[in-house]
Formats: sequence, C-alpha cells, structure tokens
Amino acid sequence: MGFRDLFSRFAGDDWGVHPDDHKRPAADRAVRVMPVPERLYLPLQQHLGAPARPVVLVGQRVRKGEVLAEAQGMVSAPIHAPTSGTVVAVSEITAPHPSGLTLPAIILEADGDDAWCELAGCADPFALDPAEIGRRVAAAGVVGLGGAAFPSAVKLGGAARAGVTTLVINGGECEPYLSCDDRLMRDRAADIVDGIRIMRHASGARVARVGIEDNKPEAIAAMRAAAGDDVEIRPVPARYPMGSEKQLIQVLTGIEVPADGRPADVGVVVHNVGTALAVRAAVREGRPLISRLLTVNGQCAADPGNVEVRLGTLAEAVIAFAGGLKGDGLGLARRVMGGPMMGMQIPHWRVPVVKGTSGLLALAGTEVADQEASPCIRCGSCVRACPMGLLPLEMSSRIRNAAYAEAIDFGLKDCIACGCCAYVCPSRIPLVQYFVHAKGELAAQDRTKLRNEATKKLAVQRQERLEREAREKAEAAARRKAEREAAAAAKAAAEAAAVNSEKQGESA
Repeated sequence: MGFRDLFSRFAGDDWGVHPDDHKRPAADRAVRVMPVPERLYLPLQQHLGAPARPVVLVGQRVRKGEVLAEAQGMVSAPIHAPTSGTVVAVSEITAPHPSGLTLPAIILEADGDDAWCELAGCADPFALDPAEIGRRVAAAGVVGLGGAAFPSAVKLGGAARAGVTTLVINGGECEPYLSCDDRLMRDRAADIVDGIRIMRHASGARVARVGIEDNKPEAIAAMRAAAGDDVEIRPVPARYPMGSEKQLIQVLTGIEVPADGRPADVGVVVHNVGTALAVRAAVREGRPLISRLLTVNGQCAADPGNVEVRLGTLAEAVIAFAGGLKGDGLGLARRVMGGPMMGMQIPHWRVPVVKGTSGLLALAGTEVADQEASPCIRCGSCVRACPMGLLPLEMSSRIRNAAYAEAIDFGLKDCIACGCCAYVCPSRIPLVQYFVHAKGELAAQDRTKLRNEATKKLAVQRQERLEREAREKAEAAARRKAEREAAAAAKAAAEAAAVNSEKQGESA
C-alpha cells in the first residue's frame, strides 16, 4: 500500500478552506457591457498548448469575428478579431503574468463600425455529427473559461474517444471575489443549458450534471428552472477548492480520480458553465470567442461588478470603465488577474484581458497577507486543508533542500497549487511558491534530460551515418577495384584469344 492510499484512509471530508467569499455586492449588480476600446492587444498565447500563428499582415483591414491567427498543432486555438478595424502591428506586449515579461501579440485598431464577418451557424446542432461539433468549436477558438484555458474541442473529442458516460459542468466558482459565472447562470441559464446539451451530444455522455456552490441560491434557482429533467442541477458545499475538477467529480459522482489519472479514465469529462455558453454560440450562431464576462472587485475598486469585455482590452481601461479606483488607488496593495487564491499578481494594469481572465482585483493592504514567514511549527493545518490528501509541510522541507525526488514521493505531482495550505499556515510560509518552483525545476530538468538524450541520439546517428558512409565507400572502392580487375582480366583473355587465333591462322 502506497503513501497516498494509506493517508486517504485517515483523511477526513473537511478538506479545503472556507475563506470569506467577498462576492457581494458585485454579484448582485447588473452586468455592464463595455464599449469597444480604440485599440485591442491580442496575445497569440491565450490557451494551453502551442501559440496561434498570425495569418494577417500589418495594414490589413479585418471584420469582427475574422481569424487573425490560426491554431498550430493538436493542442492550440485560433484568435479572432473582437471588432472590425485595421491590424497596426504584430509586436511584443507585456504578458498578463507576474513576471512582467513580453509575448507576441496582434494589435488591432478599431474602426468604430463593429461590423461582423459572415457567420455560419446551425439551427439544429443535434443533427450534426459529434466530430462536426468539435470542428466548429475548434474553429471558434473556444477554450475552458474557468481559468485553465484548455482548448474545448480537444476535450470534447477526447471524451468521445474515451467513451465517457458523465458530463460534469463546473458552476462552483469557489474563488473568493469572483462572481462572473454566478451572473451568467442567473442571466443566461437557458442558453447555458442548451450549450450543456450540445456538449453532451458531442462528448457521447449519457448524463449531464451541474455542480453549483450553495452560496449561489439565485443561480441554482435559475438553472433548475431552465434545466428540465435531462440536466441535473446539484448544489454542493461552498468550500474552496470545490471548483477543482477532481474534487467536484468526487462530490457529484462519488468517483475518485486516481493520482496521476485524468477524469476521462473514470468516464467523466468536466467543462465550465461559461464554456457551455461559448460552445452554444459557436455551434448555433457560428460566433467565435471574442469577449467574456469578468468580475471587477476588491476594496480599492470604486464600483465592483461584472463587465462584458472584448478580448484584448487593457485592464486599465476595464478598471476605468468600472468606476476606477478609490482615492486614485493610493491604498492599492496588489493587482490580481483572476481570483486571489490561484490568480496572478500583475505588475501594472497595462496588460490585456485574455480568454482565461475571470477577474481583475484591486486589493487593499487589509486584504493581502504579506507578513514575513516564520519557521514551520508542524501544526498540521496544511495537511488538514489539502484537498488532495498531501503533506505540504513534508514536501516543502524536501524542496528547501532540493530533494525533489523525495518531494515527488510525497505527492508533489498531485499538487493542484490551490493555495489552501498557504492560506491556513500560521507561519505564513509561501508553500505554494515552493511547489510551483519545484515543478518548474523538475520541468527544466526534464527538458535538459530530453535535450541531452536528443543530442546523444543525434551523436549516435551521426556516428552510425559516418560508419555507414565509410562502409559504403569501402564497398564501392572494392567493387570498382573488382570491376577494374575483371575488365583487365577480360581484356587479357581477349588479347590472348586473339593471339591464339592469329597463331592458328598462320599454322594453317
């Protein structure tokens, strides 16, 4: 029996943490639609997998919904024009990432017309072959809108090939401060349910089950009214990280996804409610993913709420549209893109909204725990909080000593970086940073190993090629020598035969 199996026998049901959700009043305010900004900054990497490849030129005029960059490889997604206008540059911009590094992007200048290109929808998606639905979803650039941004068509196609039986829809939205999924379920429940049915058809699943945290009663009521009998709406406990797919699967189905396993291994596929809405728009209307709903929140936000934003809009423009910052931002302690637990701290607001941007948080000092870390007191709080049944204190001690192999033995690769351990740690140890750092080091080691193996393989292939060429050269030389000797022998024989013939003629 392995460590994980042994520990799971003693791990209780009270995993995770219960932070204040800070979702209201933002969740209760009507959605605002932001006008198209003058310029949009569209990174080529807005999804997991390979970045998109530009197919437009500087100076080219495009219409809303037109492809600007196409997918590359099996796991990738195209980028579309969020409005009509002119491509003014393909250059580097600041990435929506804590590093503040740059990444390539297409810069589009809006023309004010917001004119659509021609769209090709389908009135009856259920008459389509599942593979055709996947192609339409892929062409629309739909990715997971819960934060992971994995290309949705790849997930749907993989589910169909794996023979999944259950489609789980994540409406948990367990991250504090965020309420964009809550608003979508309240305002667009019928369309979400329609998207769920389309995804169920495309994935081959028989059952569709939606999990919504019980702190969203309005969303639960709206989804139940829209769902009918063929889509199950299940309230789940409000507990972080309930939105993590392995935890949600276990709560909704009673099935545990094995360590190092995928949901498809146990017959389940998981998608987000926002993704269901985007799939519906892609299949029924032919509309690509060019905008999304996001939450503006935090004590420094002057008017928290949910805003419909075109992809590529700078965060500073979104903040300004949503009322700006209190006191011109003098009390601002941290800028976060996404949620406070798993989101990214960004260096400034001049970064663009991308497909995975669920929120922009302007957090005050009272909302940020920046206390200096002290030594571990081995209280076990992190162990009780870990939703994966790991031992964060043991992993971190190994990582501090660069004993990564031992950290793996304690389950490092099963860590989902949810932040529960760091949240409850009384010593304020940045546990998640240790784990992310260790995974980065291991990834670097794997890349170095692969590079060395590739170099060794190339060296072996080169040596084999040189030996083969030398062998072939020697064989060719031997063959030519044999041919010359054979020719000389034949010539000598012919000359001898001629001489003999001449002698015989003289004798006669």
